[in-house]
Amino acid sequence: MTNNPVQNHIGVIGATSLTGTCLLPLLTKAGWQVKAFSRQIIEPSNEAVEWQQLPLSKHYFKKSSSPRNPDVIPFWICLAPVWVLPDYFDLLNLQGVQRLVVLSSTSRFTKDNSTDPKEQAVAQRLTNAETHVQNWAESHQVEWIILRPTLIYGLGQDKNISEIARFIHRFGFFPLLGQANGLRQPIYVGDVARACLAAVQTPGCANHAYNISGGEIISYRDMVVRVFNTLSCRPRLLTIPLWAFRLALIFLRCLPRYRQWTTAMAERMNQDLVFDHNEAIRDLDFKPKEFILAKEDLPL
Repeated sequence: MTNNPVQNHIGVIGATSLTGTCLLPLLTKAGWQVKAFSRQIIEPSNEAVEWQQLPLSKHYFKKSSSPRNPDVIPFWICLAPVWVLPDYFDLLNLQGVQRLVVLSSTSRFTKDNSTDPKEQAVAQRLTNAETHVQNWAESHQVEWIILRPTLIYGLGQDKNISEIARFIHRFGFFPLLGQANGLRQPIYVGDVARACLAAVQTPGCANHAYNISGGEIISYRDMVVRVFNTLSCRPRLLTIPLWAFRLALIFLRCLPRYRQWTTAMAERMNQDLVFDHNEAIRDLDFKPKEFILAKEDLPL
């Protein structure tokens, strides 16, 4: 990062996300002048971070002949879903973007062959959005870096490990399809945030996409057992066939929290979803921690 004051300015879209919670302190500690963007109205709690509400209309910036805040922000990190980023291309242009770090997901690979058409659609949406971002950035001479984390967990706010913990807390057991021996690499949210910081600061990583995964490979079954252990509960694993999952989902979907659960999620328990992150190690000095759960990583 340069010592030029203007070059120290960075914008973060989706700053209220789980990753944003970890990233903002890292940015301010590293000396960045942070402008955090969110659809919500946020009361500032840190003088080092300036908050700004994003307009609800994606046409707002096209109608504006000049930005309300003329400060140049050459560096940007998008933590919002990658497919919403095109709505803010005009904002990035108005602020003089030079480098753009975007958070995507390895779901573009893992859900591509899902038996659930909705999951296939998500994978295609991620793929199309990544291509759109790359094409736009290259046509505007903007450096781009795409990070694809897999199975993010931490702070009790994620949609992966925390959902397993909530199910265990509510029902006292966890259902598994067969041996549930598919391999996983859960990545701690703090490691995702550090990868974002490295991507925005490292000169040699421009115009590249990186898969970033956790520092330990573990089976789905063992991953669930560790959640039980962290909750100080004796593991109660119920092995059931696929037809029983389908039947159980009929009732589970009556509960709002489980409305999005699918049989495809159960099928993946026996599929290996691991990703090599050697390129991130090489270019970003990526050093993810092992899958070590603490009480604060699970919902209260």
